[in-house]
Amino acid sequence: MTDQPHIHCPLCLWEPKAESRWICAPGEPGSGCRTSWHTFWTAGCCPGCGHFWTMTACHACKKSSPHESWYHFPEKDDIRKDVEEEVGATA
Repeated sequence: MTDQPHIHCPLCLWEPKAESRWICAPGEPGSGCRTSWHTFWTAGCCPGCGHFWTMTACHACKKSSPHESWYHFPEKDDIRKDVEEEVGATA
């Protein structure tokens, strides 16, 4: 089983919704095809031109952060604690 990340802006904690969209606009070398898509469904890769975005803009605070910094993986201890609590609740 793979741990799924929690995705949110590393600056303001805004969480993208399923209907959130980004536009491949000129800004990084090789970008600018104008495709609209949900960047976290493709790990930052534009489906229109194949450009991998290194920075992602937040819809709430309007600031850009490295795309990879939006992914927040649960700590192993937190997962273990959640499982122990869940097992204890059903025992």
